[in-house]
Amino acid sequence: MKGNPEERAVKLAQYIVARGATVRGAAAAFGVSKSTVHKDVSQRLRGLNRALYEQTRRVLEQNREERHLRGGEATRRKYLARKK
Repeated sequence: MKGNPEERAVKLAQYIVARGATVRGAAAAFGVSKSTVHKDVSQRLRGLNRALYEQTRRVLEQNREERHLRGGEATRRKYLARKK
């Protein structure tokens, strides 16, 4: 998804808020890089739609706080799969 960066920023933010998606998940869904998603929702969106920016920021903060838990779970599954 290329096109208008402002429009993309709003669509990315709506996707993240609706699904509780991570930056990586949103990037994969929209076919853009993680850095593009991050720039769109952390810089561009702030000037376009402050309320949506705040909602998105809260979701991304929650994802960041839970990141170590998800990583640990993935590692556990990896080693359990190797045992079998």
